[in-house]
Amino acid sequence: MTAAVRRLGRDPALLVTVLVLWALLGLFVLFPLARLTWLAFFEGGRLSLGHVWSVLGDPNHRQAFANSMLLAALVAAGGTALGFLFAYTAARAGLGRWWLAALDAATLLPLVSPPFTTAIAMIFSFGPRGLITYHLLGIKGATAYGLHSTLFAETLTYFPIAYLTLRPILAAIDPNVEDMAFSLGSSRWRVFRTVTLPLAVPGFANAFLLLFAASLADFATPLILAGNSFPVLPTQAYLQITGLFDFKGGAVLSFALLVPAAAVYFLQRYWVGRGAYVTVTGKAGPATVTKSVAPWARRLLPAACAAVAVVIAYFYALLFYASVVMAFGANHALTWRHYHVIFTEGWKAIHDTLIIAGVGMPLGGLFGVLVGYLVARRRFPGRQAMEMVSMINYALPGTIVGIAYLIAFNSPPLALTGTALIIVACYVFRYSPTGIRATVALLQQIDPSIEEASQGLGARSGMTFRRVTLPLILPAFFAGLGVVFIRSMTAISATIFLVSINWTLITVRILENMTELSLGPAAAFSVLVVAIVFVVMAAISWALRRFQSAGNLQVTSFLGG
Repeated sequence: MTAAVRRLGRDPALLVTVLVLWALLGLFVLFPLARLTWLAFFEGGRLSLGHVWSVLGDPNHRQAFANSMLLAALVAAGGTALGFLFAYTAARAGLGRWWLAALDAATLLPLVSPPFTTAIAMIFSFGPRGLITYHLLGIKGATAYGLHSTLFAETLTYFPIAYLTLRPILAAIDPNVEDMAFSLGSSRWRVFRTVTLPLAVPGFANAFLLLFAASLADFATPLILAGNSFPVLPTQAYLQITGLFDFKGGAVLSFALLVPAAAVYFLQRYWVGRGAYVTVTGKAGPATVTKSVAPWARRLLPAACAAVAVVIAYFYALLFYASVVMAFGANHALTWRHYHVIFTEGWKAIHDTLIIAGVGMPLGGLFGVLVGYLVARRRFPGRQAMEMVSMINYALPGTIVGIAYLIAFNSPPLALTGTALIIVACYVFRYSPTGIRATVALLQQIDPSIEEASQGLGARSGMTFRRVTLPLILPAFFAGLGVVFIRSMTAISATIFLVSINWTLITVRILENMTELSLGPAAAFSVLVVAIVFVVMAAISWALRRFQSAGNLQVTSFLGG
């Protein structure tokens, strides 16, 4: 028996916690993936690729695969460029506090909205009766469907991910490094090209990967905007299951999604791994003012960001306007009837969504903190494996997770399809990794001797965690709460496969309204989701400031601000 196993046996609380967490990870992470793999690649208990070739040999599916790759690559490139513009402006243009707050607000809106909110605003603006195409330009028969509109909507929706990834990296580049290049006679453009851009390579690679994966897994935006002429894999997999009831075909198509996502992941690892990008050495030097941005660029960069922010604000203002007029594009008389509809006919979706998000939020927060604490602080057999397994559902496209859950829990003895439990479990195990990573990052900044002192005074591991560690990692706990709640209110790619007449969600009702051309209620639902998310975010940030005690790591927002 190894020392780690002996230590685990001497600590009953740790032993029970580890066993319970492994049981949950096995049931809600490994088991669905195993069932998905078995259904896709095995026939009658034997490995068979016949159905795989049959599905992938379909010209429509091959076209959908090519379209998905093209769309994901363009969204990743465009979103990374736009995110870099915002991040570089925030880090280098010397903006004041209010400018930075405005930049954060502009990027926060798409991040906390349902993923197809921009798609709805696109139809209101550029559709056959769109505000810009029909009313302002007088264009009749304009279409807002196809690659160009899907690309624009997804880029605007997902570029905040690139902004959040690149901004801390650019902020961490010491201006003294650029000053040394200036002192050697380099121009601003040369310093930007040979110093700033190369040092930001890890941020570019991560942002590209995250946006590529997000676009590849996006289900709702292509369903609304891509149209029949531009099919993509997630919608094909959805139609394969819900239209043809072909679970095996849906499983194969979902695996096809995984191949390009994994390929980009390994390419990113190879690209980043070839160089060294250390800029924070711990050696203090005199603080200098950033000189890498020319005076004219200090005015141009905020202006470019402001133009994008105006487009975002316009889309959300249009969404609110569409929710308070009789019929957008035809009758612009003010009315509250769409809100009356959603609070009467749509009340069940609101009620179910709030219950599921309310139950999933504390469970996700607690799960993230527990797993993060165990993998960062405790030594037990399978520690690294637990960390890897807990991240699987987060790394996979939502469509794959949803199909895997549907296949795994659709028949006895684990017939959970149609229940709230399966939706809550999907949210907890898909979005709690944010809390896990936040906990690990916080614990890396806290000296382990604090907990060792508690245990040295006789406290057992459970009491040490509850009385010493948990108060120190409250920001990670609240981050887990916030992310699980936001995603519970806005996600659809995984849960579209799990809803039923017993439990439905606001995002699903928005999608139904869009396909039935009930645009007013769809806009009202979207506005309601954004309002609820902002209220809960404000409450969580207030609670974080309220419960943080003096001496702890100070974080004013659960999003890290």
